[in-house]
Amino acid sequence: MRQVTPLAEGWTLRHPDGTGDALPASVPGCVHTDLLAAGLIPDPFLGRSETEVAWVGRRDWTYETELTAGAGAHERTDLVFDGLDTVAEVLLDGRTLGRTRNMHRSYRFDVTGLSGRLTVRFASAYAEAEAVRGAVGERPGAYAEPYQYVRKMACSFGWDWGPTLVTAGIWRPVRLEHWSTARIARVRPLVTVEDGTGQVELAVDVERSRIEAPLTAEARVGGVRARAEIDGTAGTVRLRVPDARLWWPRGYGEQPLYDLELTLLHGEEALDSWRRRIGFRTVGLDTSADAHGTGFTLVVNGERLFARGVNWIPDDVFPSRITRERYRRRLEQAAGAGVDLVRVWGGGIYESEDFYDACDELGLLVWQDFPFACAAYPEERPLRGEVEAEARENVVRLMPHPSLVLWNGNNENLWGFRDWGWEPGLAGDSWGEGYYLGVLPRVVAESDPTRPYTAGSPWSGSWLHHPNDPAHGTHHSWEVWNRTDYADYRRHVPRFVAEFGWQAPPAYATLRRALPGEELAPDSPGMLHHQKADDGNGKLERGLARHFAVPEGDFDRWHYLTQVNQARAIAAGIEHWRSHWPVCAGTVVWQLNDCWPVTSWAAIDGDGREKPLYHVLRRLYADRLLTVRVDGAGLVVAAVNQSAGQWRGTLRLRRMSVDGTVLGEARPALAAEGRTVAVIGVPAGLVPAGPKEFLVADAEEVRALHFPAPDREIPYPRPEFEVALAPDGITVTARTLVRDLLLQADRLDPEAVADRGLVTLLPGEEVTIGVRGWRTPDPDTARRALYCVEPTR
Repeated sequence: MRQVTPLAEGWTLRHPDGTGDALPASVPGCVHTDLLAAGLIPDPFLGRSETEVAWVGRRDWTYETELTAGAGAHERTDLVFDGLDTVAEVLLDGRTLGRTRNMHRSYRFDVTGLSGRLTVRFASAYAEAEAVRGAVGERPGAYAEPYQYVRKMACSFGWDWGPTLVTAGIWRPVRLEHWSTARIARVRPLVTVEDGTGQVELAVDVERSRIEAPLTAEARVGGVRARAEIDGTAGTVRLRVPDARLWWPRGYGEQPLYDLELTLLHGEEALDSWRRRIGFRTVGLDTSADAHGTGFTLVVNGERLFARGVNWIPDDVFPSRITRERYRRRLEQAAGAGVDLVRVWGGGIYESEDFYDACDELGLLVWQDFPFACAAYPEERPLRGEVEAEARENVVRLMPHPSLVLWNGNNENLWGFRDWGWEPGLAGDSWGEGYYLGVLPRVVAESDPTRPYTAGSPWSGSWLHHPNDPAHGTHHSWEVWNRTDYADYRRHVPRFVAEFGWQAPPAYATLRRALPGEELAPDSPGMLHHQKADDGNGKLERGLARHFAVPEGDFDRWHYLTQVNQARAIAAGIEHWRSHWPVCAGTVVWQLNDCWPVTSWAAIDGDGREKPLYHVLRRLYADRLLTVRVDGAGLVVAAVNQSAGQWRGTLRLRRMSVDGTVLGEARPALAAEGRTVAVIGVPAGLVPAGPKEFLVADAEEVRALHFPAPDREIPYPRPEFEVALAPDGITVTARTLVRDLLLQADRLDPEAVADRGLVTLLPGEEVTIGVRGWRTPDPDTARRALYCVEPTR
């Protein structure tokens, strides 16, 4: 049987100047984390230390260890690297085993019978990128760094939410594999369902040390067993599982997973095995034309879905630090917010098995970008061969996961070619179209025909329409954040909103940790350094000024109000677009997470703390949602019912004054069938007249509020409320209208976490806010950590 020996211990890192002692190195890891552990560089996440470590990415580095590759009773020993970041030469006692230039691939070298000093020399990714640029010519990109010339995580070169920390290192595990006669080189599982029967087809490739040896592959799943002969180096095993239980996205059913095992046999001797978990389900993408344009609707097990999505970036700029537990925690947070789709964005990586395992278990659909983002990518050698090799490997690696439902060719590159001034400057040079419309769809069709492929996001389906046409395919809505007001989300109904977002700073405790000793202000040195977006603070302030009086010299109010504005902005978009299902078939918020402490579009900040936006998503992505919208000259309430059952009851409508007076009331019937939207007209007498009035719509535990004017025009009363300790939290009782009350639990204790975010209370209403991690509960301290909208001074 194949034996595996991990090579995680005994590595050293050679300092680039060649002097001094070698440093202990962690594998998996990277140069930055080793230098941090040795105390040789400051933490680049703190203050402005990022700039002090920029030299690290410009140097060459060497990892070394002693290798004893004796095979013992085995005929062959391979040295296997699951990931090398990025440009490396691998040597054994000074003899080159091979060279690498792709972070997104694994590498295997025959070291049978060899021993000695194993050396991995990493060249600077900058040097490689600049050399490739010199060979193939200049290509445009959204950022000045040369990320499009090297097959490496693009955002390590910096982004509008991330630091520039260009890594190098052995970032995924390395091991020795000892084997004899033959080993399993690749298994390509095609998993489908037909008439209730699970179908599994395993295309098996083997590598042999003995050509003449007869081989058999045996597979087992769900109590079913099958065998097939291996003809030369390939064979196919087919299994049928009667009455297979279907895997569903969360909110639609359960997520049964089946253990699938394949064993390679020589006679009855087991030579090698391969194990995965699979789920039986069908997936499709409906892009048919209709009266509204060209659709983009995911279909799982025949059920058409409104995708409740978030965009995912690498959870750490040093991805080797992301543990299985951290992936699980972050994805549990996504599921807890009602999310059912996670888009793995194209400026990052193909994530580890731990990520997709968690998605399988939690019922989170995965939209997987190929790693191309915001640039024109050359298609000449050496990049073209690398792109196809990485795509083939990762498509097959990720195929077993039922959560994976869509392959996407790139992020914003088709749009960039048409709209960002690239086309005339390229003058016919390659820019990536051959990847997105040629190589990648061919690889997916040949390797994984069970899943749909789309050429890019945004993409209208063909060059007949603008790539970002909201009426056709996927749409990225960035004009609103960049130039206008979030109310403008309500002006359009795109077919599928794959990106949109609004910024806010991270939690207060996150800022205090990241900017130690700094007097916080929106434009303080550390705050500006941890704001990477072009004119990000200007856009924050202009967006705030449209709704609130911008507080001058009061950082705490500014911090609170910008977080409120982020939550309000996302709510404006999702409520509007969900209310127009099935024309709009999904929203994917930019973004779920951060890779360091930063002012960004994230719902969960770089320290893992949940912003108010996170808690608002729980309401926005719930199965049942109420929203008030303008239709023609009047108001309507849209009752969005994404559950399977009927939603029937009474809708309570109240026209109220901000002083708490009920000015009118009605109780129309509510009836929304499963997976539909019901629209109920608001009687003319209940439509708020001017900024002193607002509309309240209640159905069971679901509420919608409609204020017809921006907050800065509303004559709010001064908020009055009482605070009392409750078991594991506090209870707040309102004596006036209290709008967008927020307990910033991390101000109570950096480890404290509240179970809810913004809540609006009518006079006489109360709310209990649960708090974990608060070591010394005190109502006066709680009151100081409570914020709400106040009347304009």
